[in-house]
Amino acid sequence: MVSQEQRRRQLAREKFLRQQQRRTDARRKARVRNSVIASVLAVIVIGSVALYTTDVLKGDDDTKQNAGAEVTPSASAPSKAPDPCEKPAEGKVKTATWKKEPELTVDKSAKYTMKLATTCGDIDIALKASAAPHTVNSFDFLAGKGYFDHSKCHRLTTNGIYVLQCGDPTGTGTGGPGYTIPDENLKDKSLKANTYPAGTVAMANTGQKHTGGSQFFLVYQDSQLPPSYTPFGTVSESGMKVLKKIADAGESTGAGDGAPNATVVIDKATVTKS
Repeated sequence: MVSQEQRRRQLAREKFLRQQQRRTDARRKARVRNSVIASVLAVIVIGSVALYTTDVLKGDDDTKQNAGAEVTPSASAPSKAPDPCEKPAEGKVKTATWKKEPELTVDKSAKYTMKLATTCGDIDIALKASAAPHTVNSFDFLAGKGYFDHSKCHRLTTNGIYVLQCGDPTGTGTGGPGYTIPDENLKDKSLKANTYPAGTVAMANTGQKHTGGSQFFLVYQDSQLPPSYTPFGTVSESGMKVLKKIADAGESTGAGDGAPNATVVIDKATVTKS
């Protein structure tokens, strides 16, 4: 017998999966649309050049000038908004992986913070060691190995859910440290009505239980999500300003889910115990 709570979670998950599918479909349609537009523009440009060349051979000076005037606008596309972030620091991402989760050495009674020194500004995060010890322990381990350094934040969503996703050195959304960690803190008091509030830092996963690795997302605006993603930190006020700057620059597909237009690179990730 499926309980009411289990049914509610199932419905929430199904809703999220439908959102993901719609985003995937939207990205595919956007690629097709952009491809068609590019093909049409190419035909127009080629035709304009051919017309201009023919007029030159005829020696028709007036027509030649008009043709030149027609070609010029198609050669100057609207300029993209300036990148709000700085150039990344020199260095390469790490490719190391591990066969199993690191030994649990985090002090549950201590305070831990993580600083993401990014090309767009510093993002300081208060970590929840007592509520999510395996997750905080993993991040302490990976940060100490330089695993996040020089990696791109590869995904920004601006429709439905509002998150910046990072933690994949490959930048593809498929990378990880080689091991997985258990889900934790899914009944955190901050998660109300299937909402991850702005400022939450949570683990990404495959949609299955206990499949978190190194990828995580930072919520810059309240987002409706089922409580299936370990919340393990909270972004500082100054860090939220950095996230807003990144979000305001938009994402690359125009469909609400793609790579950030801003060049978001984690130059250095540091976890500190106090």
